[in-house]
Amino acid sequence: MFPRMKKSQIYVLLSFAVVTGVVWWAVFTYAVSEKELTVAFLNVGQGDAIYIETPNGTQVLLDGGPNKSVLRELGDMMPFWDRTLDIVILSHPDLDHVGGLTSVLKRFDVDRIMSPGVGASIGAYESIVDEVLEKNIESIIARRGRVWLDKEHGVYLDILFPDRDVTGFDKNLASIVAKLVYGETSFLLTGDSPKSIEAYLVDVDAEALDVDVLKLGHHGSKTSTSEEFLGYTSPEYVIISAGKDNRYGHPHKEVTDLLQQFDVMYFNTAEEGNILFKSNGVEVIKK
Repeated sequence: MFPRMKKSQIYVLLSFAVVTGVVWWAVFTYAVSEKELTVAFLNVGQGDAIYIETPNGTQVLLDGGPNKSVLRELGDMMPFWDRTLDIVILSHPDLDHVGGLTSVLKRFDVDRIMSPGVGASIGAYESIVDEVLEKNIESIIARRGRVWLDKEHGVYLDILFPDRDVTGFDKNLASIVAKLVYGETSFLLTGDSPKSIEAYLVDVDAEALDVDVLKLGHHGSKTSTSEEFLGYTSPEYVIISAGKDNRYGHPHKEVTDLLQQFDVMYFNTAEEGNILFKSNGVEVIKK
């Protein structure tokens, strides 16, 4: 005969069973439902942070905003049990792009980190270097070419710039410019790349610039987004990653006027919060 259990013990066991069931239901639901490419432009204030998840579950974070607020936004994008990232990418070492990455590297297991190869004498960047060395994270220098994220489903980053050694370049000039491709859909992610690099890309890569979604360079500053570049990219959607009432006045009126001239639909993280897109490889859908 089995010993009689107290009501309190029964309640504990039932509670444990319910919690276990909920966890497994969440894991199963997440596994079967996330079969699209997810691209989320995170609301991190005056800065950039972009979360990417491919159909096979590869997770990428491009930039980390100015501070650890990126952790909160990642918490909205990722399941609560997941503390791994396959690739972290630094578009360039400005504080508003890398300030939150040390916190990310401390709290997440990261397989690889990619950067353009230009350094900076700021504490946030030096902390990232220390964390990469301490955790023995594989470090990659971005160069022109294809980086596969999910070969099974044909998802890759096409690095358009840098196409050379950028040691000693101005940080913005050295920004990684990457085209994220899934089937017939694509996103152009530009860091703080200025008009001079845009003009160079038009010269060498005009046909490759046509995309569905364009993340404006430098938070909508007039130093980026030339009329020629916008014409060649011909996006359906434009994203401005900027802080509310920021002291730089981003996005600048010259840029928003240009977007209106081209009749492009644009969204600002300062107004929208996190901006989420899904792609099935045929069309991009804003959620």
